[in-house]
Amino acid sequence: MPKRPAALLASPDDTEAQFYDALQHGDIDKLMAVWAEDEDIVCVHPGGPRLVGAGAIRAAFEALFAAGPVRVEPQRVRRVEALSSAVHSVVELVRLQTADGPREAHVVATNVYIKTPHGWRMVCHHASPGTSRDIEDVTDLPAMLH
Repeated sequence: MPKRPAALLASPDDTEAQFYDALQHGDIDKLMAVWAEDEDIVCVHPGGPRLVGAGAIRAAFEALFAAGPVRVEPQRVRRVEALSSAVHSVVELVRLQTADGPREAHVVATNVYIKTPHGWRMVCHHASPGTSRDIEDVTDLPAMLH
């Protein structure tokens, strides 16, 4: 297992920034350094199975990075934060190079962080494919949903 980076991830935003920077650069060690040292960490890629544990998560990202860095940009982050946990709902803009030229896609993701002795670490990244309808925020719902 690679060593933790020297920099303390002092906030959920710092951890999230390192996660997306690691994706942009295809840096597996930097990416894995944002994850908590817990056997039950979880990652779900769009349309993929639930990956549990650092080994499964690392293998999935190594396979993803085999095609090169992932050009993904977090947008429209919604945050719910407490003293030792945080949940970020993110719309990810993914830029892809296809046979038909460059394309853009949206992914709706939830990132969950906890505060550890090593700073803030990710415990869950759950991403789902997004449509133009999915990336719109619906905020004025009736008070009773059922």
